[in-house]
Amino acid sequence: MEQAGESVPIAELLDERRHLLEMARCMLGSRMAAEGVVDEAYRRWFGLSDRQRTRVVPRAWLARAVGAICLGRPAQPGRDPEPPGKVAGIVGRSEPECTEPADRAWRSLRAQGSRPTLPHRHEQIVRSVRRACADGDTGRLMSLLAPDVTAFFDGGGKVRALTRPVDGAERVARSLLTLFARHPRTTLHTHSVNGSTGVVARCDDQVAAVITFDVVGSRVVLVWAVLNPDKLRTWNHPRPSGA
Repeated sequence: MEQAGESVPIAELLDERRHLLEMARCMLGSRMAAEGVVDEAYRRWFGLSDRQRTRVVPRAWLARAVGAICLGRPAQPGRDPEPPGKVAGIVGRSEPECTEPADRAWRSLRAQGSRPTLPHRHEQIVRSVRRACADGDTGRLMSLLAPDVTAFFDGGGKVRALTRPVDGAERVARSLLTLFARHPRTTLHTHSVNGSTGVVARCDDQVAAVITFDVVGSRVVLVWAVLNPDKLRTWNHPRPSGA
């Protein structure tokens, strides 16, 4: 059973969502309707308390939820699903609660007079983080993280990503290593993300996560991991060259 606050391997997250989508599509006859059903199932999942989630098997619980939702809906191919709420609303936390840890971290850095790392050094550190994650090297990864590092995992309420910020080098390292647990279908690559070096995680041929890092001096101070399938669509369906 899932323990509260633990990360989940990325291959497991993708397989779970694919299974639920196929189940809903078979019941309703529409991929679009299936998306809405699965999103609703995850909203219900995140509506459970941490204690409730530790008492069930996540995939089985979600499958039952999908089945119940489908049985309560007519098969209407092409029906638009509801627009999901903001991430903060989905996980039951206010926007200030979600952003405050990041603001606190940057206030602390400014108070110390720290300056962002130069691009070439930033790239070196991110490449080292990728290698440590790929090798499952906890000690090496922790040495690259600031003691008060904070990590955010944006699943958009559509995969079982962590919903709360993770603080501290040991906890962040453990969360990243679990997310990127060695698996023959999971690969990690450095890639330019928003003008700086980040890490792109693929499962099979699909981009499953894009991670950016804020680095000060020689340590990572903030980690931003996007796992929300909606936000990753541009990575999985790139524009044609010349477009």
